[in-house]
Amino acid sequence: MAKEQSEVKKRGYFASTWHRLCKNRLTVAGMVILALFILAAVFADVIAPYPYGKQDLRSIGLGPSSAHLFGTDNLGRDLFSRVIYGARVSLQIGFVSTMISLIFGGILGAITGFYAGKADMIIMRIIDMMMAIPAVLLAIVISASLGPGVRNLMIAIGISSIPSYTRIIRASILSLRGDEYIEAARLCGDSDFRIIWRHIFPNILAPVIVQVTLGMALAILNASSLSFLGLGVQPPQPEWGSMLASGRSYIRQYPHIVVFPGLAIALLVLSLNMIGDGLRDALDPRMKN
Repeated sequence: MAKEQSEVKKRGYFASTWHRLCKNRLTVAGMVILALFILAAVFADVIAPYPYGKQDLRSIGLGPSSAHLFGTDNLGRDLFSRVIYGARVSLQIGFVSTMISLIFGGILGAITGFYAGKADMIIMRIIDMMMAIPAVLLAIVISASLGPGVRNLMIAIGISSIPSYTRIIRASILSLRGDEYIEAARLCGDSDFRIIWRHIFPNILAPVIVQVTLGMALAILNASSLSFLGLGVQPPQPEWGSMLASGRSYIRQYPHIVVFPGLAIALLVLSLNMIGDGLRDALDPRMKN
């Protein structure tokens, strides 16, 4: 009976959160835009009218038309196809790098928040030193050390974002560590791992989910920045930042070469930020009516 009541209560919580989320028009718009980007990335092979690397030297710098919706670039490649395939690369980088930050930041945050003493002091001093360096600059240093490429780019961005997840999870655990149900779990003989996994993590999901959503937007933006500098995805593989870098020399003659990749970055990052803001409001208990 108690289990059924708990399941009903959980369903009611998620249903009410989803209802508050859907009442926010900006959040709904963000979810629609994100869904379109995800569909474009998944079905890029079907949607793209041309292979992303196909060159036609007779069609260099063509403007948008029925044959080329976004026009062609300085090598005669179809921009619409490259933007579609670029969505696949950007979403992959954003998701994987965010998961790297979340996993390692979650482990470090759990250790420092649940345990006190030397481990907390040592880890947090290292985190403080990492936070003293701007995340983009740290990602540039790591990426330059590892070399260009998608995998190294994801690692660089993931490592550079670990401090923010560590501090958020640590602060959330510190606020819950002394609660009565944690003490009751200890008295029942639960291990530290079980207490953290079963009792603490479910209660800190709200700030973590919001941070993941906003962090993914930042990861995509940083990935585009590093690719623009030549430290990320390398040609001919399409990535929005590298497309901007290759098209900047032709911005006066063929402005559409940089307009469409730039719009794609702006729309995707904006949609994730709108979803993050909506989740923050929907998961905030003070916003419940």
